[in-house]
Amino acid sequence: MSNAQKTMDMKTMKYLFVAALTMGFSATVMAQDGSKADVDAVKKIISSKPADLDKQMKPFYKANKKNAENLVAFGRAFYEAKDTANARVYANYALTASKNNCAPAFIILGDIAVMSDEGGIAAQQYEQAINVDPKNPDAYYKYALVYRKVDPRGVAQKMDQLKALRPDIQTDAIMGHMYTIQNKDAEAYEFFSKVPMEKMNKGYLSEFARSCFFSGHHADGVRACDFAVQQFPRNATFNRLGMMCCVEAKQYEKALQYADRFFNASDSIEKFYNHEYFYPALAYKALKQHDKAIEHFHKALSLKGEGNLASEESILSELSNAYQAKGDFDNAAKYLKSVHDKKEKLQIKDYETLANLYIEQGDSAKDEAAKEQAYMKADAIYADLEGKFADNKAYFLYRRASIGNKIDPELAKGTAKPHYEALIELLEPKTDKDASDNQILLIAYYYKMSFSLHKENDVAKAKDFAAKILAINPEHKQAKAVSELK
Repeated sequence: MSNAQKTMDMKTMKYLFVAALTMGFSATVMAQDGSKADVDAVKKIISSKPADLDKQMKPFYKANKKNAENLVAFGRAFYEAKDTANARVYANYALTASKNNCAPAFIILGDIAVMSDEGGIAAQQYEQAINVDPKNPDAYYKYALVYRKVDPRGVAQKMDQLKALRPDIQTDAIMGHMYTIQNKDAEAYEFFSKVPMEKMNKGYLSEFARSCFFSGHHADGVRACDFAVQQFPRNATFNRLGMMCCVEAKQYEKALQYADRFFNASDSIEKFYNHEYFYPALAYKALKQHDKAIEHFHKALSLKGEGNLASEESILSELSNAYQAKGDFDNAAKYLKSVHDKKEKLQIKDYETLANLYIEQGDSAKDEAAKEQAYMKADAIYADLEGKFADNKAYFLYRRASIGNKIDPELAKGTAKPHYEALIELLEPKTDKDASDNQILLIAYYYKMSFSLHKENDVAKAKDFAAKILAINPEHKQAKAVSELK
C-alpha cells in the first residue's frame, strides 16, 4: 500500500469516526428514555414535519407507552400543530397507559371535538376530565365554553362545584368571561361585579370594564379603569373605556384626562375609530368648550368603516347641537338637515327640532329683519306639517299662532290672527273637547278679544269673546274687565 493510500485510509477512518461520534451525540439528544427530554424531542420532530413522521415517533411511543404524562404531552403537541389525527391517537395512548385516569387526555379529545364542531361530544369529554380530576379548572372552563348556550344552568352548577373544590379559582370571573364572549354584557357585569378587582387578571379587568360600559354601570366602569390604569397606565383599552365611562357618568374633566392619556400616552394604537373622538367631543361640549367639541365631532365624522360605535346620525346630531350652543345657527341647521337626510321617514319631533332651532335663532337675533326671517322658517315647517300630519292640525296651528305672536307682539300686523281663527273654527264644533282643547280655545279667544278691542275698536265683538273665555274660566280677570265695558 502506497503512502498516499495509507494517508487516504487514515482520513477516511477519521471522518467515519467523527460521523459515528456525531450519530452517537444525536442519538443521545433524541434518546427515547421516557424522560421529560422526550417531550422536547417530539415537539422538534413535529415542527420539522418529516416525511417519515410515523417511523420517527415509534421509538418515542415504545419508550413512553406507560408514561401517560408524556403521551398526553405528545398529543397536545400534535393538536397545537393541527394534526388532530395523531393528537387523538396519543390522547388515547395516554388513557390506555393511565387506565382512563388522565384528565388532560380527555381535554385533548374534547378540543378535537370542538375543532370538528361537535359540541355535545366535546362536553362529554370535558365532563369525563372533571370526573377524573374534579379540581382541574381547565376542564370546567372548556366545558363552560361549549355548553354555555345549551345548558347555562348546568354550567353554573359546574362552576359552583369548582368553587367549592377550588376556592382559589375566581369562578365568577370565568362566568363573566363566558357571557362577555356571548355579548351578554348585563350578565357578564353581574358575575364580574362579585369578583374583587385585585383578583382579576388584565383580561378579566378589561372585560369587566367593557361590561360596565355596555350594561350602563358607568360609575363602576370608571372605578374599574381607575384601578386598571394603576397597573397598566399605557394600556389603550383601559384609557379608552375610562374616557367613555367618565363621559356617561358625567365626569367630564376626568374624561378629558383619560382622553389625553389615550391619545398621547397609550401603546399599540394602530387605528382610530369614531367613538374615540366622539366621546371627548361630548365632554368638551358639556364643559361648553364649543370649538374643541366641534373639532372632535368633525374628526369623528371623518372616520368611516367597521368597528365604529358612534352612528353617523348621532355625530351629525351632536355636531348640530354644538353649533347651536355656540350660536352658529346656520351650521346647526345645516348638520341637522343632514341628520334628516339620513332618515327614511321623519317624525313630527324631527321637524320640530329644526323649527325650534329657527325659533331660538329668531330669539337671539338683534336685527328685526333677521328675527322675522328665522321665525318665518319655523312657521314654514309647521305649515308643511299641517299637510303631512292632519290629525295634529290643531297643535300645528297653535304653534304657528305662537310664532305669529313673536313676529308681531304688538298686534300691528295681525300675523297670528288667521291661525287663531282657524283654531276656533276647528275646535269650537267639537262635542268632546278635553282640557287641552279648552285651554287652546281660551288662548285663541283672548287673542281675538284683544285684537277686536285694541286694533278694530269693536267693543261688542271683544265682549263676545270675553263671554266665551268666561264660559271656560269664570275667574279670568281680563275677560271680566272687558265684559263690564260699556
